[in-house]
Parts: sequence; structure tokens; C-alpha cells
Amino acid sequence: MKVSTRVEYGVIALVDIAVYSENGNSVSTIDIAKREGISKKYLEQIFPLLKMAGFIKAQKGIGGGYTMSKKPEAIRMSEVVSALDNTILEDVDSENNEDAKSLRSIVNNNLWGELNTTINSFLENITLAEFVDKCKNSMSDGWDMYII
Repeated sequence: MKVSTRVEYGVIALVDIAVYSENGNSVSTIDIAKREGISKKYLEQIFPLLKMAGFIKAQKGIGGGYTMSKKPEAIRMSEVVSALDNTILEDVDSENNEDAKSLRSIVNNNLWGELNTTINSFLENITLAEFVDKCKNSMSDGWDMYII
């Protein structure tokens, strides 16, 4: 499955903020950009989406940056993905009643519809906190990158 860089980088940035702001410190876009190899300008386009969804808040001034505005335990990964791209988790459109028995409709419902249901279920049943823990465990096992 291929997702947009906006979703990929948005999830990475949110996990980075959740990890590095655990003790109350702000996390700057420059630090995230350096750690994760993501353009600072691109992060600045993604952060308003995360902020508007209520996941992060900005702190201005010296030592400013971003912190979590919600506890990671209260954020479902489905909410994160939807905030970054609201088309990913859409239900596969059923064909109109005339075409309900067409091969296209049957394939869409039985393959893409079920795949979409599985993805939705996975994302709905994992919180950001659980996902952060998975990432931390992978990193402590010697991994150099996040697996998303």
C-alpha cells in the first residue's frame, strides 16, 4: 500500500513529537527535520493539519516548538490518518443498484472494500501511544528507522 508523503511524514512527525516531548519539552521543526530527514518547509505545511485536529500545540519564543495537546492514549491512529488525508479511510463506493451485480462492483466490494475495512479496523484499534511504544521497541532493537 502506498500513502502520500503528507501522511507518511505527518505520522513520523507526530510520533517524533510524542517521543521527544514526553518530559514536557517543546520539539522544534528544525530538530524533527534533522532527525527524520524531512524538509522543514514540508513539515510547516503538515503541522497546521495536526494542530487543527487538536493533536499538537505550538509554543512561541525561545525554546518554542510543538508539544502534544492531547495525550497519545486518547488519539486513535485512524484520527491521525484522517486528519492528514481524509480520503484514505473512505468506504469504497458501492455501485448503484443497477450495477450491483457487475463484475466491477463485486470486485470493488469483495477485494477493495474488505481491504479498506481491515485497514480501518487496524487504525481504529491502535492508539498513538501504542504505536509510539511499537516504534520505540523497534528502535531499541537496533533499527535505524520507523516502520509505518
